[in-house]
Amino acid sequence: MNTTTTSDIMNALRRVMDPELHRSVVDLNMVRDLSLSDGTVAFTLVLTIPECPQRDQLAQDARAAVKALPGVQEVHVTLGAMTEEERRAVLGGKDQPPLAAGHNQIERVIAVMSGKGGVGKSLVTGLLATALVRAGHRVGVLDADITGPSIPKLFGVRGPLQGSSFGVEPAVSRLGISLMSINLLLLEEEQAVIWRGPLISRAIQQFWGDVHWGRLDKLLVDLPPGTSDAALTVMQSLPINGVLMITTPQELASMVVRKAVKMAQAVNVPILGVIENMAGFVAPDTGRRYDIFGPSHADEVAALAGAPVLARLPIDTQIASLCDAGKIEEVVRPELDAVIAALKRL
Repeated sequence: MNTTTTSDIMNALRRVMDPELHRSVVDLNMVRDLSLSDGTVAFTLVLTIPECPQRDQLAQDARAAVKALPGVQEVHVTLGAMTEEERRAVLGGKDQPPLAAGHNQIERVIAVMSGKGGVGKSLVTGLLATALVRAGHRVGVLDADITGPSIPKLFGVRGPLQGSSFGVEPAVSRLGISLMSINLLLLEEEQAVIWRGPLISRAIQQFWGDVHWGRLDKLLVDLPPGTSDAALTVMQSLPINGVLMITTPQELASMVVRKAVKMAQAVNVPILGVIENMAGFVAPDTGRRYDIFGPSHADEVAALAGAPVLARLPIDTQIASLCDAGKIEEVVRPELDAVIAALKRL
């Protein structure tokens, strides 16, 4: 019986090190387009340069690491090369010393917040993580929604997670995004987490301090609704560099989001921008736009936040289908280009 998952494969590939950069092929975002079907594993190993002298050895090491997993019968490795932008992002850290055992080096931590439930914080977090990886960044997602986690489902990953001498090893998505969520620790993904505030806060702190994130350019923190324990723990316990506020067009939603804006301002956390989700629907047959949830109030939220509206994401049924299937990494939204540019400047 094949018990190996894509997360197991990525964890195995974490042990394959680039001999020149002294980092794993996963941390270097070299593993792309991973697939697993009937015991056959296929992926692309994207090298820093096409003529990399270690190309054959890296492919051989990667193939051997995956072939050792239970149930894996065949491993197909395709070699590719990074874009110039991706290569610069990787080689920019070449002179950095290797991480000490158990040490994490995370350049920027960005919270994705709303205050209002059901506005698509997790969706936006997943889309942003995917877009950042495609732009050459090393990315992680900390799912701080302890009682309503959805990040593993969006990325199609499952637990259980493995421990190491460095700490808890996060799950790894097909594109190499490191993921940590309470659902990766539960026996069943439908199991309810019935915890009071102090336990939730402690779990978030452990997700930050006890997980072996390694070296990341960006860590996105997907916050739950509300302005109480979980949000306060993230803003006061984690080195947050900024917050992205998610809203939808309804006046009711924007009213609750304004509470989150005031909370961020009260604890002196910079608001980087506002993203409006469910911003109308464009009929695919006619191209006509329908404002299903009424006129936008995103500009009002942005004015209060003192930050720009960075993106407006329309309703797209295809995105919903891909997310339900755990394939959010297949989604490409050009509307997020301005958000990625803003995060690059951070």
